[in-house]
Amino acid sequence: MHELESGLEEIRRAPRDAGRLELIVRRPAEDEREIVEEAELDLGDGLVGDTWRVRGSSRTPDGGADPQAQITLMSARAVALVAVSEDRRALAGDQLYVDLDIGHENLPAGSRLGIGSAVIEISEKPHTGCEKFAARFGRDALRFVNSPAGRALRLRGVNARVVVPGRIHRGDEVRKLA
Repeated sequence: MHELESGLEEIRRAPRDAGRLELIVRRPAEDEREIVEEAELDLGDGLVGDTWRVRGSSRTPDGGADPQAQITLMSARAVALVAVSEDRRALAGDQLYVDLDIGHENLPAGSRLGIGSAVIEISEKPHTGCEKFAARFGRDALRFVNSPAGRALRLRGVNARVVVPGRIHRGDEVRKLA
């Protein structure tokens, strides 16, 4: 846990207004990951080729996909800290990994981000660590991302929805929009 906490300062140094899309991950089936160099963000399907829509959600009244959790972003700095090796980062289960301050203070719900030709909007719905996250990265990692500091910085990630469809590429600038 001490090792994880010692990485907080590096996470806090993430750019606040414009960062970079470090990794794009599609989830073609449960527990499968496909790292791609480019992708399409769609109003109805989210990340095209991802299973978000077909998986649905136990937290919606009809069991359908939650539009407030269409896209998930995680801090590239946070995932580097908990995953340790680069080849394990996609296991976190998020779709977009960004070098940008995604904390509540910097990106309150309703904030919009431009990525490539797409725009996404940060949702109110919290994104917290779960048992799958603990199984992949350990109990300390789960406690770390769900700690008060971890929640404030959204170390486990943030939910979003697509508001302008478009194409994104690894390496694209991720910028806060007015």
